[in-house]
Amino acid sequence: MMNKKAYSYPSVLTIAGFDGSGGAGIQGDIKSISALGCYATSVLTALPVQNTCGVRSIYPIPAHIVEAQLQAVLDDISPDAIKIGMVHSADVVEVIVNTLQQYQEVPVIFDPVMVSTSGHRLLEDSTVEMIVKKLFPLATVITPNLDEAAVLTGMLIHTVDDMQAAGKKIMELGTRSVLLKGGHLDATQLTSLHFTSDGGVQEYSFEKIDTPNTRGTGCALSSAIASYIAMGRSLPDAVALAQQYVHKAILNGKDVQTGKGNGPLNHFFDPQKQIINT
Repeated sequence: MMNKKAYSYPSVLTIAGFDGSGGAGIQGDIKSISALGCYATSVLTALPVQNTCGVRSIYPIPAHIVEAQLQAVLDDISPDAIKIGMVHSADVVEVIVNTLQQYQEVPVIFDPVMVSTSGHRLLEDSTVEMIVKKLFPLATVITPNLDEAAVLTGMLIHTVDDMQAAGKKIMELGTRSVLLKGGHLDATQLTSLHFTSDGGVQEYSFEKIDTPNTRGTGCALSSAIASYIAMGRSLPDAVALAQQYVHKAILNGKDVQTGKGNGPLNHFFDPQKQIINT
C-alpha cells in the first residue's frame, strides 16, 4: 500500500495548445508554473505547427481525446487553479465546459487565444461564439490582448480610453473579471486594465521594453496568475504579481537570440524552489 505523504505542492492544470519552439502554449505554461514553484499538469487541446516566426498550420486534437486527458489528470491530481489557453474547436469547448462544471470551486484563468503574435487568426467565429456563451461564465478572470478584445467587441483599440470602453463591453458578455492587456498599444508605457464585477477598474503601467522577445507573454501571464492563486493569493494580488513576473521575464530575456522571429521571454530569470504545502 502506498505511504500517505504529509505534504503536497500547489498544483496548476494548463489546458492549452502545443508550441514546439518552447516559448508559448503548453510548454510556456509549464515553464512559468514551474519557475514560480508550483506543480504543473497539462492537457493538450491542439497541435499548431509553429516556431518563433509564426503559425504554419494547426491540427486539432479530437474532443474525446481532450476529454480523456482531462479525466485522467483530474481523477489523479486535484488542481488548485486551472489555466485555459488555446481552445481550437466548439467540440473541445463543450468538453472543457462539461468537465469544469464538476469543479466549480477551482479558479479558472482563461487566456482567450484567438490571434497569434504574428497576426494569424486562430479561431472560427462559431468557436468564438461558443467560448463567449459557455466558457466565459466559468472563468474567474479572462486575459485578452488588444487583438482578441477587438474580435470580442468589434472595436478598433488604439488608446487607453479605447481600452476602457472595450473592457466594459467584454464584461457585459458575462464574465466575472477581465484583465485587458495593452502590450500592443503604440506607446512608451505598457498599460493593462483589470475590470471587476463590482464596476472597479485597476490600472497597471510598466515601461515598455524595446525587444522582439515577447513570444508567449500572454501564456506566461495567465499561467502566473493561476500559480499565484494556487499559492493562496487573492485575485487582485495574483494579477499584480503576475504582471511583475512577466515584466521582469521580458527584461531578462530582451537581448537573447532564440530563433529567427519573436523570441521568448526568460521564464527562469529567478526560479523559485518547489513550494511545499504542509
